[in-house]
Amino acid sequence: MGNETLHSSIRGVVDTPEPQPLETKVGRHTLGPHVVGQRVVVRHLLPDGRATDVLGVCTAWGEDSLTIERDGHGPVRIALADVVTGKPVPPRASVRAQVSARSVEEHIAALWTEIETEPLGDWLLRASPPHGGRLRRRGNSALAMDEPGIGWVDAVWRVREFYAAREQAAYIQVQRGSTVERTLAPLGFTSLGDGDAYAQLAPVAQALRSVRRSAPDVPAEVEDSATAATVRLDGGAATGRGVISGDMLLVEGLLVEPDHRRRGLATAVLAELLDWGASLGATTAMLHVETVNTGAVELYERHGFVTHHTNCYLVGS
Repeated sequence: MGNETLHSSIRGVVDTPEPQPLETKVGRHTLGPHVVGQRVVVRHLLPDGRATDVLGVCTAWGEDSLTIERDGHGPVRIALADVVTGKPVPPRASVRAQVSARSVEEHIAALWTEIETEPLGDWLLRASPPHGGRLRRRGNSALAMDEPGIGWVDAVWRVREFYAAREQAAYIQVQRGSTVERTLAPLGFTSLGDGDAYAQLAPVAQALRSVRRSAPDVPAEVEDSATAATVRLDGGAATGRGVISGDMLLVEGLLVEPDHRRRGLATAVLAELLDWGASLGATTAMLHVETVNTGAVELYERHGFVTHHTNCYLVGS
C-alpha cells in the first residue's frame, strides 16, 4: 500500500502540533462513505489514548478504515474504531479565488479558433463566428467586469456601434448584481432573464481524483491537438470538449443524449478531459454552467468545482 499505513501506527503526526486531552468516547460522528471526495476534519485516538486531528480530502472509505489525503503531507489511513468525531469542511481556498473575474473570463477567447477583440478602456469588445452551430453570447459581447475606465455614455455608444457594424445585438457581459449592471440599466442595457451562468473553478488534480472514483468504464474516443480535445463516449452518447489556455483547462459542451442519462457518462467525459488537461500541465479547470441547470451544477460541485463569480448578459434596447 506504499506510504499508506494505519494512522494509529504513525509517529510525529504533522497535522496538529499538540495532541488533544484523553478521549474516551469513540464514534460520535456523521461520517460515512458519502464523504469520499470531500474535505473533512477527523479527530481520532492515538495508541496512548490521546486524540489528534487530521485535515484533508477523504479518498476512500472501507469496512474498517478511511483514507485521508492530507494537505501537502500525503495519504493516511485511520481505523474507524479510533474515530472520535469528524465532519466535512469547506474546500481549501484556491489561489484562483484571488484572481479577478476579468482575468478568469479572458481565458474564454481560447475556445474560438477565430475571435475579434478590441479594447474599450477597461472593457473588451468581442465578436466571433458561430460556435457549435450558433452565435455564443460569451464570444459576442463586451466583457465588462469592472467600470469602463472611460465615460459611461461613451462606452455604451461604442458598444452599440461595434455590434451594429456586425449586424448583431449589442450584448454586455457583467457580474450579476454588480455596480456595472446597476449603472447600465438606465443607459438602456437590461437582462433578458436567461443565460445567467456560474463561472466555476476546480484544481485539476483534486477534480480528477474525485471523478476517477465514480466514472464508469466506458470506451472513449479522444481527438486532440496541441491545445484542444474532443471526447466521445459510447458512440457519441456523451461528448465534451476541453481547451488549454495557459495553465487553465476550459471545459465546455458536455452533453449526454437523453436516452443515455443517469449512467455516469457525464462524469466519464469529465474524467477524460481532466486527464487530458493534466497531461498538458493544466492546474485549474474552468467552466460555465447556467444557473438553472441544477443537475449539472450538482455534478460539478460534487467533484470540487466552486463558483468564482456569476455572469449575466445585458442587451441594449
